[in-house]
Amino acid sequence: MPIKWKSFGDMENSPNLPEMPTENDWVPFVPHFKNEDPAMDIYQDKTNLYIEIPLIGIKSKNVKVSIENNILTIEGKVEEKKELKEHDYLRKEIRRGSFCRSIKLPVLVKENSAKAESADNILKITISKIAKSATKGKEIPIKIK
Repeated sequence: MPIKWKSFGDMENSPNLPEMPTENDWVPFVPHFKNEDPAMDIYQDKTNLYIEIPLIGIKSKNVKVSIENNILTIEGKVEEKKELKEHDYLRKEIRRGSFCRSIKLPVLVKENSAKAESADNILKITISKIAKSATKGKEIPIKIK
């Protein structure tokens, strides 16, 4: 009976081979490209749009929120801790430094109505929505000469 050949099958069990690096082994060397930071929840009622953003480990005084042309921007900074050379980090996943995230809001809002408050490590932004027009557009007749 033929034996199925495995190209690297025997190597998998070899005790003399070094471990292959995993995705997490590269974390200290690769910049953070995830553009969903900080994470946010967006929801609405009939009159307002609400955005909630967790600020765990971020002081509210280090966060700036702005809105322009229906684009919400959250900027901030997570303060660096002075790392002592005698620490031998085995894993370092806490992100430090500056962050910025801009999103186009899903509905039109009154920019001057925006309010933000921070409580229990959650930043909550409330913005009044612009009421939808009662008309859904207008067909423009073409005058033929």
